[in-house]
Amino acid sequence: MIRAVVFDVGECLVDESRIFGEWADWLGVPRHTFSAVFGAVIAAGQDHRRAFEILRPGLDLAVEREKRIAAEQPEGFGEEDLYPDVRPALTALRSAGLWVGIAGNQPTRAGFDLRALNLPTDMIGTSEDWGVSKPDIAFFHAVARVVPCAPDETLYVGDRLENDVLPAGAAGFLTALIRRGPWAFIHQGDPRVDLETTMRVDSLSELPSRIATFNNS
Repeated sequence: MIRAVVFDVGECLVDESRIFGEWADWLGVPRHTFSAVFGAVIAAGQDHRRAFEILRPGLDLAVEREKRIAAEQPEGFGEEDLYPDVRPALTALRSAGLWVGIAGNQPTRAGFDLRALNLPTDMIGTSEDWGVSKPDIAFFHAVARVVPCAPDETLYVGDRLENDVLPAGAAGFLTALIRRGPWAFIHQGDPRVDLETTMRVDSLSELPSRIATFNNS
């Protein structure tokens, strides 16, 4: 039985197009160039932060975030950045009696942004809050400590194979891969997607019925 659902943030709940566009502007490179380098880094299997280092050698992302805050151009997101299926899907899951959480590789400030959106959730946690980041399996152990259900009763939903599905599965969670965002499209042909995921979806709106079918099987 799936009794709880926990969501990743970027490209699962939040469309990061505007966010990364603003990073391109901040770094002084064309948005197309930023996107191309970003995609090349992902396709090469490297950490996406490598794109920042290629475009600005020696850049410290944490320091740069502080510079943006000081310049009153902080990295962040709001209602307009949510994918349109987010609120309806989370509401439907809560209405069906499932416990709903959000946990992703995000700075603490992003947790404030998420809480300000007043999404229908029971928990919001970030990697900076917990001091551990995906794909470290310790991140999912941290998730397990705050979810009131066993990992094998909890579905972790994310857009990335290496960061979300594989380590969550290794920690005992059920997993769902949503096909949106650059990682999901680049890795969609990887055979591990079908071997290692509990389910694959194209929209969060599919989850309530897919979970109901899973629970009734």
